[in-house]
Amino acid sequence: MDNGDAPLTDKIDVTVPSVARMYDFLMGGKDNYPADRAATEELLKQVPSTKVLALNNRSFLRRVVRRLADDYGIRQFVDHGSGLPTQDNVHEVAQRVDPACRVVYIDNDPIVLAHGRALLEQNDNTAVIQADMRDTEKIWSHPEVRRLINTEEPVAVLFVSVLHCIPDRDDPADVVRRAAAKVPPGSFLVVCQLVSEDEETRRAVTDFMARSTGGNWGEVRREQDVLRFLEGTEILEPGLVEVSTWRPDSDLALKQPSMEWIGFGGVGRIVG
Repeated sequence: MDNGDAPLTDKIDVTVPSVARMYDFLMGGKDNYPADRAATEELLKQVPSTKVLALNNRSFLRRVVRRLADDYGIRQFVDHGSGLPTQDNVHEVAQRVDPACRVVYIDNDPIVLAHGRALLEQNDNTAVIQADMRDTEKIWSHPEVRRLINTEEPVAVLFVSVLHCIPDRDDPADVVRRAAAKVPPGSFLVVCQLVSEDEETRRAVTDFMARSTGGNWGEVRREQDVLRFLEGTEILEPGLVEVSTWRPDSDLALKQPSMEWIGFGGVGRIVG
């Protein structure tokens, strides 16, 4: 069935590392290739806390989805740059709260599309589409988004650990604003961005990732840059923070071992 996606790439160049597959390797997944693993190992030499950072980002995503579904009654989620399926995906977390929760995953990696669709074959309340998260109009006019997402009701719009894949020239804050404009007041924006307050770390990691991924990378930013992504929203407590400290489930939660670079973000409620 034609769902409005571009055709899957016949030849995926697995010799060029993919951000999604590198993240999959960090999470202990198996949907990655030697080039992804080699690039990740090199990244770990530059910023050794990266594996814990990735695990903390994923835990943040799970906590946010559960809180929004359980505490705020959100039943619709649009996950930009979702990456490869792993344990406790957004739909699994949300649908444990309410099986009627509806989730759309968006990623531009054709491998993500293939794996995601296989996983979700029997789940009518969930879909995965191939699109660039910067292409707001394509996303929100997609048949699967129109089928699953009612824009008259609150929606959680997720940009978790993906905005650093958008370069400054493409204005990631505007990407978030355009997505926010598609949903009603009472909806939520969730953002998490890789940041460092050390200029050398920002430059070195940005350059390495851009070079390794064939330019499919954006910027490691500063904490103050992330504030722009949630401008005009009512930011939930505890505000914008290193994500392992965002409403942790217990004092035993995994802590960020160093602050060389961190996942930094939070949740903003869209007000009328």
